[in-house]
Amino acid sequence: VQLQASGGGLVQAGGSLRLSCVASGSFFEIDAMAWYRRSPGKERELVADLKPGSSANYADSVKGRFTISRDNAKNTLYLQMNSLKPEDSASYFCNAEARATSWSNWRTYWGQGTLVTVSS
Repeated sequence: VQLQASGGGLVQAGGSLRLSCVASGSFFEIDAMAWYRRSPGKERELVADLKPGSSANYADSVKGRFTISRDNAKNTLYLQMNSLKPEDSASYFCNAEARATSWSNWRTYWGQGTLVTVSS
């Protein structure tokens, strides 16, 4: 499974961005998908995750401002980010739990980061 993230950029505080993460390659099934972020000097943190049949889970710092969604037909994960703050500046990574065949073990896959910079 290859994960390609895009949509990052430079935005002013209060603005919005929409990140996308497209899954491609040969796989049987994708289960949970998530967005993480990492900024200089900080550890990687979970921003939001989404499992089939379950409600989305958000970090407290982004609740009410970010929305995670998924288009299974397009194998794409989204992160709508509104009311952005300078502290949201980070590299954002997508992640997926997937298996290659119905009898394969589940594995965790990571995409490359997309940089979000929020200016004050």
